[in-house]
Amino acid sequence: MDDLLQLEVHDIEVLVLTGIYSEETHLPQPLRISLTVDLGCPRGFAPDTPLAASKNYLDLKHAATDALPTGVHFTLIEGVADHICETLFLQDARVARVKIRIVKLAISENGESIGITMVRHRR
Repeated sequence: MDDLLQLEVHDIEVLVLTGIYSEETHLPQPLRISLTVDLGCPRGFAPDTPLAASKNYLDLKHAATDALPTGVHFTLIEGVADHICETLFLQDARVARVKIRIVKLAISENGESIGITMVRHRR
């Protein structure tokens, strides 16, 4: 079994144009996005190991925020997840797998989490 490094960024809140109902299609909706990204893992990390041996966490955050196209309406949050996954695969050839969870905050009535989890593997 190969060693694995998982980078995680959780609970990013972002406004995204998404939805299928008329009341959802004109204004951005708040989404909570969490990411887990799998990279191959070097055998060890010495105290002076440079960042290039891993991946900057801010790259993950960027894929879920600033890299989302402004003014584009995603009918489904699955489209948002796909866009984020593709951004991460394009950013870094070492990204082997992306797990993304998206919760639609606007439809929660009693604090429940309603949304999706998608897992994509590099092909």
